Parts: sequence; C-alpha cells; structure tokens
Amino acid sequence: MFVIGLTGGIGSGKSTVSEMLRAKGAAVVYADLVGHEVYRPGTAVWDEIVAAFGRDVLTADGEIDRRKLGAIVFADPEARRRLNAIAHPPMRRLMAERLDELRRQGVHVAVLEAALLIEAGWADLTDEVWLTLVPPAVAAQRLMERNRLSREEAQARIASQLSNEERLGHADVVIDTDCSLAEVGRRVDALWEGLMVRLAARTT
Repeated sequence: MFVIGLTGGIGSGKSTVSEMLRAKGAAVVYADLVGHEVYRPGTAVWDEIVAAFGRDVLTADGEIDRRKLGAIVFADPEARRRLNAIAHPPMRRLMAERLDELRRQGVHVAVLEAALLIEAGWADLTDEVWLTLVPPAVAAQRLMERNRLSREEAQARIASQLSNEERLGHADVVIDTDCSLAEVGRRVDALWEGLMVRLAARTT
C-alpha cells in the first residue's frame, strides 16, 4: 500500500484535495477525526486535558470544546506544546493502526490527511508528503469566511503553524490551491495519473 501524507496550513485546501483523492479510490484517514476520538470523555486524553486546562474547556455535556481549547493553545505556545504532548502520541498509535488495517484489507493507496503531519513527526507513517499551499493572506480570508473567525484569530492560527517555506522543505509534491476549484481538480487529476504510472512501474 502506498500512503500519501497530505498536509498544509489551515485554510490551504487539504480537505478539498483529500476528497478529490477519495473520489479516485484512495482510502483516507483523517487526523482531525482521530483527534475527536482520543478527546472523547472517558479517555486518558480527556482526563489529561481537563487536568491541564481545567473544566472551563468543556461543554455543558462534558465534551471538550475544541473552539475554547483552540483559543487557549493558539494564543500560548507553551499551552500548545502541553496539549500536543498529551494528544499526539495516542493519535499516532491510532492512525498507525488504521493504516495497518487498510493494508490488511488490500487497499492500494491511502491518504493520511494531517495538518500537523510534519510538526508532529508523523511523516514517517507515509511514503510521500503532498503539500497544499496558499499565501497566508488567502488562508486568512478563507478562515474568516469558513470559520467565522476575526482577522486577528485567523492570523494567530496561521502564525501558530509552520510557515509555507518550512513546509516546502519536507514536501515531495506541492499543490498550489490559490486557483479555481476546477483547476485544483485538474492538478489533482494529473498527480493521481502520475502516481498510478509510478506505482505500475514498481510492479513490472
């Protein structure tokens, strides 16, 4: 099984590209959904987050309010490091298990979609890193429209992540999504076709 590590900054079009790849037959493991699983009440991660950040980060029904928690960690690098130290190891274990299960099922191509693929050290779970890329100003505008964030909130989230330049040093494939949806689709089509050729060459 060939595993694509799909990453990119917030607002860079990762979800759009992963859906396009899923439509072509790739199985997708979403780090964000894995994060939701490890945050569930009753888990060790839930206990550790409440111990570290207090019950103020909970909703009325005891779920972790990711928006409240995000407001804390995106504004405080030390708080972000504390959260990552709690959540990232169990997330990695669960994502590795999911990928192993897909291998056992005979899946040909899988995608691990993870915003923090590089920062969290998860790239070694993949065969190739594909990076979605837009200028920071475009990402900020998308966040303001999609997540109803203020400009300051959007910029804080972007600033908390690796820069485009830092990510480029880890990328095998770069997908510029600062274009129409149709053009993104054409770029993904070309990349998929190229990947199929490369994978076929491996087996001949």
